[in-house]
Amino acid sequence: MNASKTASSESARLPLMLTELRLPTMKRLWPQLAEQANREGWPAERFLAGLLEHEIAEREARRLQRNRANSQLPAGKTLDLFEFDAVPAVSKAHVMALAEADGWIGQGHNLLAFGPPGVGKTHLIAGIGYALIDRGYKVLFTRTGDLVQRLQAARRDLRLPAELAKLERFDLLVLDDLSYVRRDQAETSVLFELIAERYEQRSIAITANTPFSGWDAVFPDKAMTIAAVDRLVHHATILEMNVESYRRRHAMPGPRHHADKK
Repeated sequence: MNASKTASSESARLPLMLTELRLPTMKRLWPQLAEQANREGWPAERFLAGLLEHEIAEREARRLQRNRANSQLPAGKTLDLFEFDAVPAVSKAHVMALAEADGWIGQGHNLLAFGPPGVGKTHLIAGIGYALIDRGYKVLFTRTGDLVQRLQAARRDLRLPAELAKLERFDLLVLDDLSYVRRDQAETSVLFELIAERYEQRSIAITANTPFSGWDAVFPDKAMTIAAVDRLVHHATILEMNVESYRRRHAMPGPRHHADKK
């Protein structure tokens, strides 16, 4: 009787202790697993290991979900939905190796995708980003113009170093549509400071419609353009995607079906 009362008391205390320890999965599952353990005569070690395995698995799932949400990657742009056949110059095997990390992220190497609008540059880079998150890396996707504005505001408020430090938390920073940034629209030297700050420390991925020769329109002067390009390409994989626009190809009407001639 005393043993029964003790067990009942412990059962009442367990939810409170698991809440205090922030173990929500164990709190939810322990009654079910305890019942199974008692019924099947599990040793204590197996029961405890089972609870901990569930807690670890769900914690990892929550972490991945949180990192995906925080990445701001465009929804649905995963590699399994990318049409590699439409971009024959891009090796699927090479891209999948990049998605496996293949050492480049840990070494702060960069990834640059060039091509006209609509060929899938954003989709391809975002797909690699999603795959990297699944492997434990932190990724942030942003329009380059939006980030430049954010960094400009930080400079005006004398907190640019702190803002750059926040971006250091991300193993890969994706700068989408770099070609649309123009130096006459805003002071873009902050973009160079970002590139210099991450050089050989953290990776950058860039999508751009124009080749390096057109980047004089982005940075305040030619010397800064050369310095930025030099830092980006020093350790970089470059993906050339000069094919017909995917969006235009799919927007074109299909062949007309004429009635058979008599």
